[in-house]
Amino acid sequence: MIIATNVHKKFGKLVALNDISVTCNMGQSIALIGPNGSGKTTLIKCLLGMVVADSGFITFNGKNISKDYQYRAAIGYMPQIGRFPDNMTIAQVFEMMKDIRKNISNILDEELVTSFGLDLLMHKRMRTLSGGTRQKVSACLAFLFTPQVLILDEPTAGLDPVSTEILKDKILKEKNNGKLILITSHVLSDLDDIVTEVLYMHEGNLIFHKSFDQLKSDTGEERLSKAIANVMRKNI
Repeated sequence: MIIATNVHKKFGKLVALNDISVTCNMGQSIALIGPNGSGKTTLIKCLLGMVVADSGFITFNGKNISKDYQYRAAIGYMPQIGRFPDNMTIAQVFEMMKDIRKNISNILDEELVTSFGLDLLMHKRMRTLSGGTRQKVSACLAFLFTPQVLILDEPTAGLDPVSTEILKDKILKEKNNGKLILITSHVLSDLDDIVTEVLYMHEGNLIFHKSFDQLKSDTGEERLSKAIANVMRKNI
C-alpha cells in the first residue's frame, strides 16, 4: 500500500503538487490521468523517491519512504522513455540489471521476454533497436524482479497492436495476482479493460480519485476516454 499525505512540491513559482493526499491499495489498477503539466510525472517521481516533496510525506507499507530507501526494490518502474547504454546488447542490459539487484530477488518473471520474442533478439545492440523494441525491453525489466508494485508511464507508447494486447494481458494478470498497478497513458482506450480506479489531476491538484465503476455511473459513459472528456468539459 502507498499512501501520500499532503504532498506539496514547487519548482520555483510553479506548484507541481498542491497538498496531494491519496491512498493506493494492493490489488488495484489505477489510471493516473490529466493534461500535460497536471503533476502526474512529479507525483510518480515522488512515489519513486526521485523527487523529494517540500512538505507532506509518503509511506510504503506503513513506512515513511524518506527513512527507508529499500522500499524501492519492491517497485517495478517502466519510464516513458527508457535510456540504455547504446553499445550494450539486450542480454547485457538484462545481466547488468540482474547484477545490480542480485540481493533483492531470486525469482525472475521472464514471461514478457518470451511473449515479446526478445529471447530471439538478445544479441542485438540497443542502438540498433526500434523505439517499439526498446519499449519492450523497458516493460520486461519492470516486471522482471516480481515487484509488489508496478508504475508504468505510457507503457503502450510505440508498441504495435499485438504487443499492446500482450502487455495489457500481463498487467491484468498481475493485478489479479494482488499487485498494485499505477498507469499513466494518453491512449485511454488502452485502459478500459485493466483499470479499477481513476485518479484525475489538473494543474497540480487532485480533482478526484474514484473507482472506474463510480466514474462510469457519474458520467453515464462506459468508456474511460468519454468519461474523462465529460469531466474535462465540466472543468473548462
